[in-house]
Amino acid sequence: MTRLTAKQYLEQAGKPKRNKYGAKRTVVDGILFDSKAEASRYMYLKEREARGEISHLELQPSFKLCGRDGTPLRYDSGRQAVYRADFAYFEPSKNKRVVEDVKSKATKTQVYKLKKALVEANFPAVKIEEV
Repeated sequence: MTRLTAKQYLEQAGKPKRNKYGAKRTVVDGILFDSKAEASRYMYLKEREARGEISHLELQPSFKLCGRDGTPLRYDSGRQAVYRADFAYFEPSKNKRVVEDVKSKATKTQVYKLKKALVEANFPAVKIEEV
């Protein structure tokens, strides 16, 4: 039996993979974003960084999820559960690190809400802003 990578399968199938929320993948500065909204937000944040309004712009910062007692939450496969935001940056005027997630009504799933709550409970200094 021959195993195919996802890319090989999609090439053979002849159809590009469609996003279940209808988002269009977009490339900016050689970076592939999951949606046009996320790419647009990136360009806006890059402009703010160039003007000196923010610094330390980070793409897809990760937060390891833990339970109440501090033990890592794991999937059945053994892999640790992680929440990955869209952006993080430092805003000197507020003297704080800002974590952002580009969200539409459709992408505010129960899983997202649970992961957001776990991150904010485990990392008290982090408040995830939805844009």
